[in-house]
Amino acid sequence: MSRRIAIVLFNLGGPDGPEAVEPFLFNLFNDPAIIGLPGIVRTPLARLISRRRAPLAQGNYDLMGGGSPLLPETRKQADALARALAGRLPGDEVRCFIAMRYWKPLTEDTAAEVAAWAPDEILLLPLYPQFSTTTTGSSLKAWNKAYKGPGVSRTLCCWPAGEALIQAHADLILKTWREAGEPGPARLLFSAHGLPEKVIKAGDPYQAQVEATAAAVAARLGEGWDWRVTYQSRVGPLKWIGPNTEDEIRAAAREGLALVITPIAFVSEHIETLVELDIEYAEVARHEGCPAYLRVPALGIHDGFIAGLAAAAATALTRKGAESDGSYRCAGWKACPRAA
Repeated sequence: MSRRIAIVLFNLGGPDGPEAVEPFLFNLFNDPAIIGLPGIVRTPLARLISRRRAPLAQGNYDLMGGGSPLLPETRKQADALARALAGRLPGDEVRCFIAMRYWKPLTEDTAAEVAAWAPDEILLLPLYPQFSTTTTGSSLKAWNKAYKGPGVSRTLCCWPAGEALIQAHADLILKTWREAGEPGPARLLFSAHGLPEKVIKAGDPYQAQVEATAAAVAARLGEGWDWRVTYQSRVGPLKWIGPNTEDEIRAAAREGLALVITPIAFVSEHIETLVELDIEYAEVARHEGCPAYLRVPALGIHDGFIAGLAAAAATALTRKGAESDGSYRCAGWKACPRAA
């Protein structure tokens, strides 16, 4: 019997033009997963922060043409995934929807669109390989609050060490390294978005999963690679998890090492890859005298990555509730949705 299957892809979202920067930032900072204060305090604080940070943020988005490329990138991934799933589930009608957390298409709008389509089954699929309360957890809460339509719902809550993910990362690292002429000796940095340390101490598995992904990729690359996991985008006065990516770039330069840097927690190009990695950190490396600075691209629509994601999605449709892809078990992490 043919099924109507809705695949809902979660992602952060990004402003699509200059006028969207401040409201995007407001939505971000008004999320209780980001600022854990009561709404009566959080909302005016979010307005203040977004107003003050908007000019600087707009300058960064100007470097990318005025807005974020995240939605067009995610649409390409959604189209590629839909094609791959059509091959795996030929008797079913599969449609991919995009639900962005902080800018259009917002979660509540996508929830209404999915409900109008009236699916028999729904798979909630975050485009964050590693689970965090600040990303997947926040998106799931927003979806569960917004969705009022039909369909049996399942969640692929994380997929940090799946075979296809690991191989795709290794493929792109080796391709980047070889195309640059293998300028060794070098250090490989697996850079991920950082989090305040208190989030991890509260039971969030994100850091453990990021490090599991990096270790699996390093193992796939084989011996001879000098590698480290680092964290970028640190802001504010709180203590963040480390080591910090910029600090490690400076350290490698002092040692006379070339740098290969890969975004290990981002599957699409956006402001943190195209501005922070490609411009800001590249300038740090140049200023510090680093012999070479190579940036590995995000996974995007890499054939193996998309095929693996389709396989994980098809398997998840045979399960119930919230499950990982089986590549990692969140033993002892109380924020894990499987544990809940």
